[in-house]
Amino acid sequence: MSVSVFLADDQRLVRDGLRMMLEAEDDLTVVGEAGDGLATVTAVRQTRVDVVLMDVRMPLLDGVEATRQLTRLGHPARVLILTTFDLDEYVFAALRAGAAGFLLKDAKQEELRSAVRAVAGGGAVVAPSATRRLLAHLGGALPDPSARPDERLQLLTPRETEVLQAIAAGATNAEVAARLHMAEGTVKTHIGNLLSKLHCRDRVALVLFAFQTGLAGPAGPELPPRS
Repeated sequence: MSVSVFLADDQRLVRDGLRMMLEAEDDLTVVGEAGDGLATVTAVRQTRVDVVLMDVRMPLLDGVEATRQLTRLGHPARVLILTTFDLDEYVFAALRAGAAGFLLKDAKQEELRSAVRAVAGGGAVVAPSATRRLLAHLGGALPDPSARPDERLQLLTPRETEVLQAIAAGATNAEVAARLHMAEGTVKTHIGNLLSKLHCRDRVALVLFAFQTGLAGPAGPELPPRS
């Protein structure tokens, strides 16, 4: 199945490089590009797009607001943020706005191509090398201790809670399976249940929920040790 990609970046050289890299693969097709967020939203609304590679800092409309607008419109395109992260202060806001994940701009070509395919397939991608920085940003989203607990927490089984905490710690499905002593297929079943019960659109939304409800913290929840 071919994946259609839209490029949103204010630097033409970056867009040209991304286009060449993606279109070297038979299953990836660039269907459009724009140099600002406003043009991106307008073009994506009128185009069949599976994945939008979105820069954060763009003129007229930044990548965060462009992502938010596409999400509010209910457009099926999924947004993958490409950022330098050390400089961008808006990554967490972009994830809350509906982005399916983010990668650093210095990611290897195969990492980026794999990320595009994963996001197109409904998955979520977070740059492994930036996980700790992401957790530091998420620390600002911790709940007010006096606030009323989210009622959705009561819907979760103890095992589902453990899986959610492991996901929030940055564990892959295979790592969750190994550390919680269950089959990887069972992990996927738990994740599906979590998405349904918590009304989350993807894995990133599950991580945000874990931080916002206090199930995870800036240092990351501890996982059971490997046996």
